[in-house]
Amino acid sequence: MGSRPDRTFTKGKKMSDTIAMPWIDAYPQGIAWDAQFTPTPVTEIIDTAVANYGAKTCTNFLGKLTTYSELGRLVDEATAGLQDLGVTKGKKVGLFLPNCPTAIIYYYAILKAGGTVVNYNPLYTVEELEFQVRDSQTDIMITLDLKILFEKVEALIVIGALNKAVVCHFPKLLPGLKSVLFKLAKGKELSKPHASPVAAKLHIVEDVLRGKGGPRPDIDPAHDLAVLQYTGGTTGTPKGAMLTHANLHTNVEQVLAWAPTMRAGDEKMLGVLPLFHVFAMTGVMNYGLALGCEIVIMPRFDLDGALKLIKDTKPTIMPGVPTIFNAMMNHPKVMAGNYDLSSLRLCLSGGAPLPLEVKREFERLTGCSLIEAYGLSETSPGATFNPVDGLAKEGSIGQPLPGTIISIRDIEDPTTRMPLGENGEICIKGPQVMKGYWEKPEETANVFIDDYLRTGDVGYMDEDGFTFIVDRLKDLILCSGYNVYPRRIEEAIYAHPGVEEVTVIGIPDDYRGEAPKAFVKMKNGESITTEELLKFLEVKISKIEMPSEIEFRDELPKTMIGKLSKKELKQEEGTQA
Repeated sequence: MGSRPDRTFTKGKKMSDTIAMPWIDAYPQGIAWDAQFTPTPVTEIIDTAVANYGAKTCTNFLGKLTTYSELGRLVDEATAGLQDLGVTKGKKVGLFLPNCPTAIIYYYAILKAGGTVVNYNPLYTVEELEFQVRDSQTDIMITLDLKILFEKVEALIVIGALNKAVVCHFPKLLPGLKSVLFKLAKGKELSKPHASPVAAKLHIVEDVLRGKGGPRPDIDPAHDLAVLQYTGGTTGTPKGAMLTHANLHTNVEQVLAWAPTMRAGDEKMLGVLPLFHVFAMTGVMNYGLALGCEIVIMPRFDLDGALKLIKDTKPTIMPGVPTIFNAMMNHPKVMAGNYDLSSLRLCLSGGAPLPLEVKREFERLTGCSLIEAYGLSETSPGATFNPVDGLAKEGSIGQPLPGTIISIRDIEDPTTRMPLGENGEICIKGPQVMKGYWEKPEETANVFIDDYLRTGDVGYMDEDGFTFIVDRLKDLILCSGYNVYPRRIEEAIYAHPGVEEVTVIGIPDDYRGEAPKAFVKMKNGESITTEELLKFLEVKISKIEMPSEIEFRDELPKTMIGKLSKKELKQEEGTQA
């Protein structure tokens, strides 16, 4: 373990420049915060994994097993094919795929060829895809011959947004019998690329894998872009976070260092999150390969399917978002103790705040540690983690990963650091922080202050360096001149035994300017009235925080990765107003 630095250091004479690092003395035993990371190409992850775990199973996709050696061979063949198609250093190549081994193969093939990966949400409309294709200057798209995907890619080529595409055959990803049955029962769901009006610009995967390729380009990991990861666009037009090879590789090293008790080569990862999302890209794919996991891949999350996979394949690690863990623990068979989830050793929650009641009940029902972490697309994404072994503080997003500094800044004057325990904007500095936004210098300048990334999240830090998120700046409700944080109200409502999910937003109010409104989904079989819930909240939150309206719904809107989404609810309320 490296020597521990001082608790503080000062860049200048002003007190606001002094950077407090209270986590140093409270850091998990055996982990060095001041660990040094050498900028390294992301492709080292797959090459090292193939060398160390060649004969072990790498992916399990609907029962079809692929070893590390087999995957490594496919990556190299795809790399040569992409080079023949013109993929060189800096060329943007899109991945428009559901969760499947193809996503992993072409992710690493693009990087080995020197290209930059651009991840695409497979549920995007043609209009949404066109914006991102043109903005990122994506030249080639990798997709499947499933009509739901192929027809959108075909449309992009027709309108001139996209130059060409590589089309992979979905049934070949399935085990023998499933492949035959799929073609027989669901053949109408497959496209025929050879008959397409843009067939000349389509390249079938079998031809691509026979490519000869050429010399591999030299990668400058500290500067060369590995991925353009587009933000969700909830606060405006989506922006491409420029993540370098060093950003992504270092983030994996940081997580490996943070969890030294994970058993390299012996863990099994359940991949329920979409690989196009930054959380799964690093937390499932890159970290899973670096750890030598068998990655059990779900094409798309569904609750019953996930529980069956846990029962049948016995994974030990599962990254997820709070709504997934909430849904699992509220499944009738889990509540009744009829599902064996004992294989799970570590569940990692990210992407959204983890309600205390969800953490406590999930751990009680499963016996598994549910660890909350925090990050953004702009941080590759990991920035803070609760200890895997040791004290994890409830309600906290944890301590900074090795080499990472968290600084709480004054919301009005972000050059000023806030004292411990006081709210401010969470700002991050570390080797995993992005290079900037693609071709958006003004937005890049606005999101940095003194080399620190401004997250837009409000929180505070305690005396042990644990950070607690209060809420998003953009979700703040200004109620009669007071700052009201939706998350505090949501936590109070989650404490009601009949509540399964809740989202709180601000709505216009003639007297207070804005007022909180709660949208609530009840647990199956429960019945709650507005009056009962308001009475329950009286001793938990202040009058200014009390919802002016409560609306009960059967379902609440969610994002692609399963996070509860406020955007749709705000749009509904805005339309009504």
